[in-house]
Amino acid sequence: MITRLLYLMCAALLWVGAAQAEPRQRLLLAGPLSAVSNPLIHMVESGALADLAERVEFVSWRDPDQLRLMALNGQADVLAMPVNVAANLYNRGAPVALLNVSTWGLLWMVSREPGLTRIEDFRGKEIAMPFRGDMPDVLFGLLAERAGLNPRQDLTLRYVANPMDALQLLLMRRVDHALLAEPAVSMALRKSGSFPLSLVAPELYRSLDIQQAWGLSFQRAPRIAQAGIALVGAAREDAVLAARVASAYADSLAWCQANAEACGQLVVKHLPALLPEAVSDAMAVSQMQAMAAPDARPEVEFLFEQLQARNPALIGGKLPDDGFYLDARP
Repeated sequence: MITRLLYLMCAALLWVGAAQAEPRQRLLLAGPLSAVSNPLIHMVESGALADLAERVEFVSWRDPDQLRLMALNGQADVLAMPVNVAANLYNRGAPVALLNVSTWGLLWMVSREPGLTRIEDFRGKEIAMPFRGDMPDVLFGLLAERAGLNPRQDLTLRYVANPMDALQLLLMRRVDHALLAEPAVSMALRKSGSFPLSLVAPELYRSLDIQQAWGLSFQRAPRIAQAGIALVGAAREDAVLAARVASAYADSLAWCQANAEACGQLVVKHLPALLPEAVSDAMAVSQMQAMAAPDARPEVEFLFEQLQARNPALIGGKLPDDGFYLDARP
């Protein structure tokens, strides 16, 4: 309790100091072509943090390698990223701290065949898989092994650089199955005429729900602490900035959920590769909730324990300590 009171007193003093100090020149927010970035874009467009910097900007990262470079080189202040990448960076000494977990369910298998709802249904099939060795690949491999499959022998995984490449292979009929994250799932259904369901048989189907498979496999709620917001470099030491970003992200997420169509129009201004309708569709089906890192810690650590048992390098060899979980709760 005393520690908590001291933190609040320091935050209040820093708030006063920040109000008197000159705002920083630039505050850079960065994220992938995924629903986790939608609130960041709204924060920029709405001016939610305009008083903290002369320029508040959003940029996208294309793959986990670029994400890691941005974090290690201090190229962004606020980064949306998979939680295991954040842990890996932290355990390697990078100046990264997890602010929240906001993404709990974005991953689906998209297929040309109907009725594929279990991991076992994909035995012997070729699957386009983005981000080799990162979150989608790791989660699918973990669930496949728990279902009694050997990913190397029982599945043919066709690795691609990112979800958009997997989407293109699916649309070009070069693969029949792809593991995608929203809004790439909704993009595939929109571009193929499968969403909303056409009068004739749709070309593509949402098949395996990875979150449901996770819940069934571990006898838990069907959701996974997949991604969230991290503060990088000096930003993680700024209590005022942390509190403001946490609050603004939660508010912007609520706005995006309540105004899905407007959110879609806003997002494509910064991510023109996406369709506004697909962004809107994705908001309707994505499990998103901005939960403070300390509150999300039990679910994050459950995921980390499964990843550590499979490959400790995925999280940097160990569970991150208390310093990883940034507490910006009011």
